[in-house]
Amino acid sequence: MRVDDFHRILIRNDPVTGLRAAFAIHDLTLGPALGGVRRWAYPDDNAALADVVRLARGMTFKNALADLPFGGGKSVIIAPGAGSEKAGPPASPVTEAQLQQFGRWLEELGGEYVVAEDVGMRVADLACMAAETNFVTGIGRGGRGGNPGPRTAQGVFIGMQVVAERLGFAGLAGIRVAVQGLGNVGMALCDLLHRAGAILVVADIDAAKVAHARVRFGAATLPVGELLAADVDIIAPCALGGAITPQLAATMTARGIAGSANNQLAHAAVGKLLRNRGILYAPDYVINAGGVISAGLEYLGGDGFESKVREIGPRLVRIFDEAQASGSTEADVADAMALEILRRPALDEVA
Repeated sequence: MRVDDFHRILIRNDPVTGLRAAFAIHDLTLGPALGGVRRWAYPDDNAALADVVRLARGMTFKNALADLPFGGGKSVIIAPGAGSEKAGPPASPVTEAQLQQFGRWLEELGGEYVVAEDVGMRVADLACMAAETNFVTGIGRGGRGGNPGPRTAQGVFIGMQVVAERLGFAGLAGIRVAVQGLGNVGMALCDLLHRAGAILVVADIDAAKVAHARVRFGAATLPVGELLAADVDIIAPCALGGAITPQLAATMTARGIAGSANNQLAHAAVGKLLRNRGILYAPDYVINAGGVISAGLEYLGGDGFESKVREIGPRLVRIFDEAQASGSTEADVADAMALEILRRPALDEVA
């Protein structure tokens, strides 16, 4: 876990409310860090730190490529576990006192980090934090933004259209898509895909959400652990990171990957396995940027979400073209593009 390039990493503990949280502010080159707060039960603090560090670095690249004036940061509220050695959903709800304390911690950071919603959190939770700080977005201030989930799904849908075209399909109608994770983003993505005529296969740890998707979208269902290996055209990981393992990359039958989950590749070498097998990967932080675009514009008081989210399509085309021409992986090309953007301020100062 490399952390030498981070601006700030903190673990905070409040014995009065029982709140424990980790903050990772990666890079402030382009502006204050912007990234979600996730609430999750981790087996230990090291697991929480590993998660928040990787997510924060990804936010730096996501915000850079989305042409937003923000750096990258992330935070996790370390929820009490249920006795499992694995990470999982919180066993108890977050309290109002904990949310207010988190808001006070944000305020103490002095504007270095602006928070939005992520896994395990609701817009109402962020609104509660906003009583203690102005460094919160994605709650619908000024009639802009609001719940970032559907906006994230919109960007993923645009990315999937590009992937389908690249694979030789005329559109999404009739394409078989496996969606893993039916949360705020996954369910909204299913709605967009269903309207476009895609054939859906879904999975989630919440049986009620699976039943809802079956009725609403006519979706077939599979267990969570089997879904990404399903016989489909495109898989959409929309749950947690690390879903594309070396084993899956070596055996999966889908020809394309386009989902909303952050850090989908278990590690960088997986990208090479996918490329060698001719499987097209839409880098997650490129196509799942719709939510942060919406949250960022809300915080800035700006408009133009629709035009900005549409830029995801041409951006992904450029990445695919460069990867094909250079023989690099799509993930490596996206990283290189983001790093070039981050170097520009320093080059401008020298000039």
